[in-house]
Amino acid sequence: MNPITSFIVLILVLAGVGVGEFTREPVLIAPFILAAAIVALSLKMANTWQKFVILRAGKLHGVKGPGLFLIFPVIDTVIAVIDERIQTTAFNAEQALTRDTVPVNVDAIIFWHVHDAQKAALEITDYRQAIDRVAQTSLREMIGSSMLSSLLADRRTADEALRAEIAEKTGHWGVSVTSVEIRDVAIPEALQDAMSRQAQAEREKQARVILGSAEVEIAAQFVAAAKAYGDHPAALQLRAMNIIYETTKERGTTILMPTSMVDAMNPVAFALAQTAATPPAAAAAAAKAPRRGTAVPKG
Repeated sequence: MNPITSFIVLILVLAGVGVGEFTREPVLIAPFILAAAIVALSLKMANTWQKFVILRAGKLHGVKGPGLFLIFPVIDTVIAVIDERIQTTAFNAEQALTRDTVPVNVDAIIFWHVHDAQKAALEITDYRQAIDRVAQTSLREMIGSSMLSSLLADRRTADEALRAEIAEKTGHWGVSVTSVEIRDVAIPEALQDAMSRQAQAEREKQARVILGSAEVEIAAQFVAAAKAYGDHPAALQLRAMNIIYETTKERGTTILMPTSMVDAMNPVAFALAQTAATPPAAAAAAAKAPRRGTAVPKG
């Protein structure tokens, strides 16, 4: 009984009791009690999200609500009170085989609401239980027609396909499916390990490819640097001096360098040193040696 009906019934009962006490006639209480009973059975109230399905003598009389309305006691019967708000139903599929024969456990949730209270009350016995059964069956059918990779990677497509299939079946009952969301896809642990190793191998392969590309680019840069140093010896000398500076700029660092390396950094001084180190006899022999293309007179 709704609050308004309860209040009216209470007023009638109190009025009957008051009249009986005032007139000292208990018989006068009976009409008020009868009126209160009729009001209690006749005056109904539906909330804004509710619809009352009413039968009159076994036949559909109409759908009432929201607000206050009257029915005829005994003749009219409220067979269903339909809640038209969006509702949720959780469902799952255990050990369902995918298209590539992989057993998976899938948990999902469906958002739905009743858009036709008359059909929901008359076309099916229990529309809530039917929605749960249809959702589970449709989920197994969707899993059986999907590959595991697509089921894991493309959830939105699977959700939309499942929603469309369930909506097509429940539309005849006056139920609309707003959305379906797959919450979890559980696969066997052995398959998880295999997939983890596969993903690791793919990442290692990609890392090796990137490293090889970097080596190619570095080698190309080294070739270009070698050509630049070959064409400009002074650049190579400056580079060598810079390397020495970089290695000796830290305090307390002692580096032993070969004399030849130090001389190589000053080509002019190195050439003079070599000339000074050449014996005089060798120098004279080298000066007297006939040059190529010069005729030497015979003794």
